[in-house]
Amino acid sequence: MSEDTDLSTVLAVLDDEYARKILTHTSIEPMSASTLSERCDASLPTIYRRLDRLEECQLVSEETELAPDGNHYSVYSANLEHLELTLEDGSFELEITYREEDVADKFTRMWEGMR
Repeated sequence: MSEDTDLSTVLAVLDDEYARKILTHTSIEPMSASTLSERCDASLPTIYRRLDRLEECQLVSEETELAPDGNHYSVYSANLEHLELTLEDGSFELEITYREEDVADKFTRMWEGMR
């Protein structure tokens, strides 16, 4: 977790039903905002607001993919692998473990997106 991201910010983001749905769906496969809008049954502006908040906390990442027609679009993937909240000696400690993507997998996904 970055120094700028604090416990209350992360908990506030995770308290939101749409943010949790976005994390759930993007933990399976990268998705565009329009696909997330359909899967989460939420408006596109709602999805983009949640994605912004999730990106600020480094819980999702954005990548650009090429469409077959030559246009490009963004897809989002969950970065969150493990979150642990502990209470010890009168204070909360939040530990976030982020996913580490294999370089070969990332290259393959990028290559497939270009075809």
